[in-house]
Amino acid sequence: MNLKFVLGCMLLVFGFFAAAPVVHADTVTLGQTNVRAVAAPERGLSMSQVEKRFGAPQAKLPPAGGDTALHPVINRWHYNGFTVYFERNIVIHSVRDGA
Repeated sequence: MNLKFVLGCMLLVFGFFAAAPVVHADTVTLGQTNVRAVAAPERGLSMSQVEKRFGAPQAKLPPAGGDTALHPVINRWHYNGFTVYFERNIVIHSVRDGA
C-alpha cells in the first residue's frame, strides 16, 4: 500500500476523534418523600363493588363524554386520598391525590 494513503487515513480518523465532543453524565437519584400507601380500587371492579369496599365517595363528579359510542361515559368518584375513574360502570383508573 501507499504509505501516504495510510498516513492520510490515520490522520483523518484521529481528526474525527479529536473533533468529537466530550460527553459527561451525572447520576441523579430521586428519593420518594411523603409517599403514603393508599389502598385504591383496582381496574375492572364495578361501581357497586367499589362502593361496598370503600364506602360512599366524598363526591360524585359530573360525567363526561357519552356523546358517541367511541366516547363512552366517564364517571369520576372522589374519595379521601384518591379519585376513581369509571368507563360506564367499570373502574379504568384509580389516581392518588397529588400524583
